[in-house]
Amino acid sequence: MTMHPTLQPAFAQSRVLKVISGLMNFDADRVEAVVKAADRGGATFVDIAADPRLVERARAVTSLPICVSAVEPEKFVAAVKAGADLIEIGNFDAFYAHGIRFEAAEVLDLTRRTREVLPDIMLSVTVPHILELDQQVALAEALVTAGADIIQTEGGTSSRPAHPGTLGLIEKAAPALAAATEISRAVSVPVLCASGISSVTAPLAIAAGAAGVGVGSAINRLNSEIAMVAAVQSLVEALGSVSRAEAIARF
Repeated sequence: MTMHPTLQPAFAQSRVLKVISGLMNFDADRVEAVVKAADRGGATFVDIAADPRLVERARAVTSLPICVSAVEPEKFVAAVKAGADLIEIGNFDAFYAHGIRFEAAEVLDLTRRTREVLPDIMLSVTVPHILELDQQVALAEALVTAGADIIQTEGGTSSRPAHPGTLGLIEKAAPALAAATEISRAVSVPVLCASGISSVTAPLAIAAGAAGVGVGSAINRLNSEIAMVAAVQSLVEALGSVSRAEAIARF
């Protein structure tokens, strides 16, 4: 696996910001707006649905690495041919509201099947937060053995913050932060802390052992490109304001 040259320094410095347009977002205009905001705000890379049309649209407006997400390995092939730089099995949060669960065995099978059809491309895999934390760790280890290059956490969509403001933002991020803490201790590949992360909690993710964060709804649900760019910039500043050692010392 060859890492995209612009990704390597960001992962090495634990300052990765992935902006997620949404696994179920096939609105080309909306995806383009999110991608432009990610580019202009200084994100590391973007994550869009695995659709060749969307990849081509995104490639026309950014030089950032493009990740495509799906839960069907076959969809990755056409997206990679269209220009995707890396692929993501997951963003399972989109399915939970519909009563669809992804268990450990299924995620592991998807990873193995994906590696069979695309053995060389950089592969990120989300660990479902519906699993107990020790099961998440065990799955992450198995996924790395099966060929995952990045492990991503989740959990923000299921957390129910009891407080407003900063405390509420920390409560929102708690499941993803807990997973990042435990998984990063167990695997040698980078961990992306995603789902429920904000500029307040991004430094906490780095302190927890993550190489960076993935952020979706905090950006893609905003109503203007200016607001989206500002949100991206805020996250970039949060990640750039503190090293992992400093984050640990502060928090």
